[in-house]
Amino acid sequence: QVQLVESGGGLVQAGGSLRLSCAASGRTINNYAMGWFRQAPGEERKFVAAINWSGGITYYADSVKGRFTISRDNAKNMVYLQMNSLKPEDTAVYYCAADPSVRVVTTTPAVWGQGTLVTVSS
Repeated sequence: QVQLVESGGGLVQAGGSLRLSCAASGRTINNYAMGWFRQAPGEERKFVAAINWSGGITYYADSVKGRFTISRDNAKNMVYLQMNSLKPEDTAVYYCAADPSVRVVTTTPAVWGQGTLVTVSS
């Protein structure tokens, strides 16, 4: 089973940028689709972005399209989420996720990281 550890969260002003990283260990991510979810206080966890094993196919939630970019480096066993034009409503704990299926990774992935907090101030 692959293990996932997120990093890169922090406090940023509205309009700013952050880059989240997800380091995988235990197994290569070459055979996994990868995703990002987020959970704001008092809300359920929601899908943000996903990428297939090769990086050739990506999916985004409507709320982040055009502002966030998911990418992966299979050689480094890493996944990234570049977040630009951040808004206060982007404030949440962000979770990295993995699943063999790119469709399943957008809904109920098999593997989760522990999360990293992103706070966007107005």
